[in-house]
Amino acid sequence: MKYTDEHEWLRVESDHVVVGITAYATEQLGDIVFVELPDAGTAVSKGDEVVVIESVKAASDILAPLDGTIIEVNPALSEDPTLVNTDPLGAGWFFKMKLSHLSALDGLMDETAYNEMIA
Repeated sequence: MKYTDEHEWLRVESDHVVVGITAYATEQLGDIVFVELPDAGTAVSKGDEVVVIESVKAASDILAPLDGTIIEVNPALSEDPTLVNTDPLGAGWFFKMKLSHLSALDGLMDETAYNEMIA
């Protein structure tokens, strides 16, 4: 897995990545009550706002971690947004994206570097 400064994780699966937020991020947000996902087929650039999360504390935007195209969103979050809290690294993923350049993953943090950042 790779991690961003914005507390997102990316898991590589064959020709695409799955994107979600870390357990640390969910702790900061509190209980999540609503998730607005992008449409599949949406082209995004790094830093674009792609997901809106509403928690009991605040509303937050999840940014595109890299350039690419959203190829799938997690339909389970519409029914149960608390999956982001209960299983942030598994069932609580937000979207899958095909990256414009797979080599862009090289600029992200590994787990050790991420854990040092949040320590």
